[in-house]
Amino acid sequence: MKKTLNLLLAGVASMGLAFGACAKDYITLASTTSTENSGLFASILPKFEDATGIQVRVVAVGTGQAFEIARRGDSDSLLVHDTTGEKRFVENDFATERADVMYNDFVLIGPADDPANISEAQGATEAFAAIADAEAPFASRGDDSGTNRAELRLWKNAGVAADGDWYRELGSGMGPTLNTAAAMDAYVMSDRATWVAFGNRQNLTLLFEGDKVLFNQYGSLLLSEEKHPHLKHDLAQQWHNWLLSEDGQQAIAEFKVDGQQLFFPNAK
Repeated sequence: MKKTLNLLLAGVASMGLAFGACAKDYITLASTTSTENSGLFASILPKFEDATGIQVRVVAVGTGQAFEIARRGDSDSLLVHDTTGEKRFVENDFATERADVMYNDFVLIGPADDPANISEAQGATEAFAAIADAEAPFASRGDDSGTNRAELRLWKNAGVAADGDWYRELGSGMGPTLNTAAAMDAYVMSDRATWVAFGNRQNLTLLFEGDKVLFNQYGSLLLSEEKHPHLKHDLAQQWHNWLLSEDGQQAIAEFKVDGQQLFFPNAK
């Protein structure tokens, strides 16, 4: 009986040690699909965990959804790419600080034969107007993501009401939207990182890039302790600080796909 009790106690102690080894500090991060789908987080999160012992559990959604998750107090931190929306989030007291972290750019993708001839456009506005004039199929994320918000601004700049049978709002993330565009032989706007990491290109190719209006800034936000005192603000502060630190910025710069750097650190 005593031997059985000792074995039982030893088993309980062993389970406790195993649980202690697994029960690491963690934060929940609401972020964009581009940072997840590109492989950036798979590259940099282990470096952050090694430096701090803190795990980051990512909820990868469109920027609009990420804002809503953070607004409800269902994430400890926020990393998105809609500077106007981020500043408004701070102004509305849902966050106490916003900082530039990194940037890349948006690109216009389409069928190799380029029926709207956007590869010859002198700017993004002209490229979008050409797609609308040709009524060439266009696949839009339609999900209130940072990419979708930027796309809608570009249609507005071009003086185009994006509707009709040629314009397809999908309500999907960037990867699924690219898959649909490939199946439809449609034009699509993507962040460069997701496009470079995307494998199912079929007849799609990069047709337009380089306009300054396609600049794509990412920002990290510290959420309001007053609105959501239950969040892990101390751990989120460590994540925010690391992203802006020399080590975090270097980790971002070192991430490459097929030898191509996809995100460019620019913390001030």
